[in-house]
Amino acid sequence: MNGFSFGPHLTSDGVAFRLWAPAAERVDLMLGDAAHEMQREPEGWFTCDIAGLHAGARYRFRIDGDMEVPDPASSFQPDDISGPSEVIDHRSYTWRATEWRGRPWEDVVFLETHVGTFTPDGTYRAMIDRLDHLVETGITALELMPLADFPGRWNWGYDGALWYAPDSSYGRPDDLKALIDEAHLRGLMVFLDVVYNHFGPEGNYLGLYAPPFFTRTHTPWGIAIDYRVPEVRGFAVENALHWLRNYRFDGLRLDAVHAIDTADDLLLRDISIAAGALARTSGRTIHLVLENDDNRASLLDPLTEPPAGKYRAQWNDDYHHAWHVLLSDERFGYYQDYQPPMPHIVRALEAGFAYQGEPSLHREGAFRGEPSGNLPPTAFVNFLQNHDQIGNRALGDRLACDPAALDAALAITLLAPMPPLLFMGEEWGATTPFPFFCDFHGDLAQAVREGRRREFKQAYETFGDDVPDPLAEATFARAKLDWQELQSPDGQRRHALIRKLLAVRQREIVPNLRDATFGEAGIESDGTLFASWSLGGELLTLTANLSTYPSARTVHSDSFIWGEPGPLAPWRVCWTMEGA
Repeated sequence: MNGFSFGPHLTSDGVAFRLWAPAAERVDLMLGDAAHEMQREPEGWFTCDIAGLHAGARYRFRIDGDMEVPDPASSFQPDDISGPSEVIDHRSYTWRATEWRGRPWEDVVFLETHVGTFTPDGTYRAMIDRLDHLVETGITALELMPLADFPGRWNWGYDGALWYAPDSSYGRPDDLKALIDEAHLRGLMVFLDVVYNHFGPEGNYLGLYAPPFFTRTHTPWGIAIDYRVPEVRGFAVENALHWLRNYRFDGLRLDAVHAIDTADDLLLRDISIAAGALARTSGRTIHLVLENDDNRASLLDPLTEPPAGKYRAQWNDDYHHAWHVLLSDERFGYYQDYQPPMPHIVRALEAGFAYQGEPSLHREGAFRGEPSGNLPPTAFVNFLQNHDQIGNRALGDRLACDPAALDAALAITLLAPMPPLLFMGEEWGATTPFPFFCDFHGDLAQAVREGRRREFKQAYETFGDDVPDPLAEATFARAKLDWQELQSPDGQRRHALIRKLLAVRQREIVPNLRDATFGEAGIESDGTLFASWSLGGELLTLTANLSTYPSARTVHSDSFIWGEPGPLAPWRVCWTMEGA
């Protein structure tokens, strides 16, 4: 992994440029109309040092006297994805939270957000004004959906093609640093969602001059990236360090790693080791999280500090899917694997994954998952909603069900030993939809429209023009959070509940999580859900009636941390903590 260095670097008297272009015969550095021939070096590298150049300079690369392209490791694209790249001096920002070193993993309570829709302005700077709300709610970790430069003015972020450049539609690099700095001053961690399984469909020119970047394999989102090639793997590892070092993110969430086509998990291993080395030398606490549909427990290790090849936790889709079926009774797509839902909820509570090697009907009988009960509960990030589970629906509608049932689900999710995640606005019961949106044009735009129509054929037949056009600006505008809902009676009630639950979590659960282990879970003969975990010297116990019918069970205890003695009414949740 040593020896690679992507992107421009400021020197004592100018700027040094580097590009890996093994298929190119000649590369020119273009500064305006002036061309500077770059020197060809071994292994396909081209270099050029320009004296007297400063941060703010804009440049492109001209390949073989023909096409001009942005730097694939551009730090900023002020004129969108195909415009010139800008040299950024990452050392020039004056950090205020100079004493910040992070927080332990046990503290984490995520709020997943999309910068463009979190506030009316949709900018990094505008988000700063909402940070106090997060602190007051009990959130400890702000998670940003991907920022890598994407084509157009609005996008979920998973179509990024220039991985090192935070998208200019949200502000400049210093604006992003200011957001992170202000979060740290308030005690908030900040995580970034990163995408290493594919490049976006527009703005990626690597195949023209660096074809070894790609394999012949296709992922659901495009041609797979070949991480067997050291330079390619180095590009992604350096990108992870770029966000962690230059922007001081506290952690990364790697998107859909099951779609990374690489031998022996080389990329995942190298990112973890590199992040661990950065944490060790900087004295910081850094956390790495996976999304992985394969449920590979062997990749997870929440306890080793700093990371040394593995990952703190995985987003636990099983937990979400089982709860969604219980609360909504939806059974299409992957929800068919969670019928009936209660056994899957029980297994998620007692051992992490619901699928630990069993065949999946949705995957045509393929076996999915690895045994996970030997891991600590902190290896599983649980949630009832997130961007995928809302946005990957025809209408982008949020979870809607009996408020009492949702309160019960939240009381279990936020007090269980597993790290919880909320999606922006969920803390007050936001009804704002979060439909899929992007700002493509031409044939690509039409291909997206047609793909959505095929995917949601039945919804289009049922709802017709009510299904939002993913390319329309109005669809993006509809996704912007309505903060006025927080002031409504329903919003105030839900927000008060979330605040109380997270206060209990911080007071009762978090101090004991370092030594947490799974216990038992099940459904008793009267239909009562029970689960227990060992938290150091304490026994945390859940008793709940997840039905619309009163239970014959009466709960008695002197150790309630949530709930009170009495009969188990419909959707009633009780938590106790007592000496083991």
